[in-house]
Amino acid sequence: MTGRRPRRAPPPVPGQLLDWTDSKHWARTQAPCRHCRKPTFLRDDDRLPADKVCAEKAIAERAARTTANYQNGTL
Repeated sequence: MTGRRPRRAPPPVPGQLLDWTDSKHWARTQAPCRHCRKPTFLRDDDRLPADKVCAEKAIAERAARTTANYQNGTL
C-alpha cells in the first residue's frame, strides 16, 4: 500500500518572510524599533521591538553575510 506524500510548502516570497499575525508579536505600547529606532507596536520572537520590514531586512542581510562567509571559506 502506497500513500501520497504531502506537498511541500512553497518557499517564502521576499518581503513576506515572517508571519506577524500571532498576538505575541503585538504590544499595547510603542517602543523604538531595535533597527530603525522609529516607534512600533510590533515585537519579534524575542519580544524585542522590531518593525516587520526592518526585521525581514535584517534577516536577509544576515543570510547574505553568512552565505558570503561560507563561500569565502571564513565560516
